[in-house]
Amino acid sequence: MDMRKRQPIGVELVKKGVVTEKNIEDALEYQKTNPDKKIGDILYILNACEPNKLIQAIGEIVGTKGILLTQSNLKLKITDYISLDVAKKNKVVPFEISSGKVKVCFADTANNKNMENIRLLLLNKGLVMDSYITFESDIIKILKSFEGTVEENFEVAGRDNNITGLVDSIIKTGIKRRASDIHIEPMQNYLRVRYRIDGELFTAAKINSEKQHQIIGRLKAISNMHQEKQEAQDGRILLYEDYNIRVSSQPNVYGEKFVLRLLKKNTNIRNIFDLGFPATEEELKKSINKKNSITILAAPTGEGKTTSLYSIIDYLNSPEINITTIEDPVEIRIEGLNQVEIEEGKTSFSGALRTVLRQDPDIILVGEIRDRETGEIAIQAGQTGHYVLSTIHTIDAIEVITRLRKMGLSDYDIASTLATSISQRLVRKLCPECRRERKFSEEEKKIITTIGNRYGVEFDLKGKTYDAVGCRHCNNTGYYDRIGIFEILDLDEEIKEMIMNGKSSLEIKKEALGHGYKPLVVDGINKIIKGETTLQELNKKLLIY
Repeated sequence: MDMRKRQPIGVELVKKGVVTEKNIEDALEYQKTNPDKKIGDILYILNACEPNKLIQAIGEIVGTKGILLTQSNLKLKITDYISLDVAKKNKVVPFEISSGKVKVCFADTANNKNMENIRLLLLNKGLVMDSYITFESDIIKILKSFEGTVEENFEVAGRDNNITGLVDSIIKTGIKRRASDIHIEPMQNYLRVRYRIDGELFTAAKINSEKQHQIIGRLKAISNMHQEKQEAQDGRILLYEDYNIRVSSQPNVYGEKFVLRLLKKNTNIRNIFDLGFPATEEELKKSINKKNSITILAAPTGEGKTTSLYSIIDYLNSPEINITTIEDPVEIRIEGLNQVEIEEGKTSFSGALRTVLRQDPDIILVGEIRDRETGEIAIQAGQTGHYVLSTIHTIDAIEVITRLRKMGLSDYDIASTLATSISQRLVRKLCPECRRERKFSEEEKKIITTIGNRYGVEFDLKGKTYDAVGCRHCNNTGYYDRIGIFEILDLDEEIKEMIMNGKSSLEIKKEALGHGYKPLVVDGINKIIKGETTLQELNKKLLIY
């Protein structure tokens, strides 16, 4: 808040009876040694009066609404609306959205240019800005919490040019913070470190670019990459107990970017129901425990298909069954399975699948159906007494049929062999330590009821829902871990006949809705009602409003 340009602010606060003349004198004295601080923020720092009363009075004086901004006010993810860099540069925090209007906190409402930039940025997203004013220190505190708290640790680790310690600290911190990936990215003036946690990227540190070449050299050394090559490479780090770290490098305009995928060895396979699978055990058995057929999991990259496949395989695994998997790569080793890893340039899914068929398998897991050849062999395996599990990249369970058709597989082969298609997405779970209970808003009820009417589902909205808040346990995000939302299409005789007759995916979907099929959004809303996630998270994945 730019109070120095408005000296009467102190007088007006005294007139309102919010502070005393002595408080103003103390604030001006403090400002002599802290010239970057403004009078309103100084009064807040000096605890001159009750903070809520102070900021509301300042808001009245400068002609806007004042609010004491805390983590509990945050009802959205800042970076869904503006980047962290823009937020820091303009000292601004969007904190709530309702009916297309975003409430935005500024540290300085006298800076019309900053406000106009943010207003236009949100307008381009189809949103209207509702401006508020708050204390600069609270904005800085909230923005810092989104950056993380590891930068100082990195500086200590890299002291005295200890690059080995610095790289080790970056990796160990990623492991500690449950990161699935670490991004080490050269920017124009610094090296940025980001962690992907529960599917979201968070900036952890900005490292002096002088250390860039040494860090890259260390990463190449421990990944068994060629030091002199300035081109894309793949490597692996095996220095960390319990972790197999896959490394990918890619040159960009400022140097070489590295992405480290953290894969935990000997990970316990999670139960399919713990992953969020919505069916009962009886329904699960009906969907996956079959012969002469194929079950396909569909989702975009990074949505947990492999994890679900492992859970299903683990559920089916027993000494009486010969299960063979063909994977690229083998991410988790499971006792009792014959796991085959695809070697680039030496084997392919289709080639490995031909060999596996001569190994007397009962169940075959094919990591992915990527082409017509693999699809045809998988179909043949399903038609000759085997049960085949695989994945495919497409948007939902119905579109699996379209994708197989586009690969060149016949309608007869699809209808005779495809038994079940399952689609899924991963949404972040509300942190159990800090989630805040409340009732559904009228707007939320309207959105959910509209969806329910569309798919013939009645949702119980009389109960409670929860907001994401943020605490130390969840790194101030309001979310901890992820859960799957699923849709399951069991192909009955009517749907198989429609496929045989060449019906479109839209026609098949319409028929399937009358046969128990429910789209992803239905399971997502059920998980909102259970308090497992939020409407905002679901919307990020499915764009439902």
